[in-house]
Amino acid sequence: MTTSTSFRLSEEARRRLSERADREGVSATALLERLIIEGVDCLEHPGVVYRGPTHDRRAALAAGPDVWEIVGRLRELVGGEEDRIDLLASETDLHPRQIRTALEFAARHPDEVETRSARNEEAIESGREAAEQRRALLA
Repeated sequence: MTTSTSFRLSEEARRRLSERADREGVSATALLERLIIEGVDCLEHPGVVYRGPTHDRRAALAAGPDVWEIVGRLRELVGGEEDRIDLLASETDLHPRQIRTALEFAARHPDEVETRSARNEEAIESGREAAEQRRALLA
């Protein structure tokens, strides 16, 4: 559901918003909405940034992997939450604080994480099927 809201913007902010929206091929309103949502997320979860093209934005650690990748690996590990965080930190260059940041973000945005994880599983399965078809073709 959308509602009409009025904002007063400086001429420079309006110009830059309009120019960026034109470059991305979206409306200024759509870009402003995305910037507000992503900006608030970044303020609420320091260390999380958004990456990717306009049509495929995803949350990631500023100096690390995507949030969904961290959650996926944590799910593969065994033990309690802190045990899993410690294990992941020991096998990567990530500090436990960064892993917790990603986990906190994922807890607030579970649909985003689940969508990314499902896409990844579909890509893996598609790759397996293609590999099997190649093997069968060469048998």
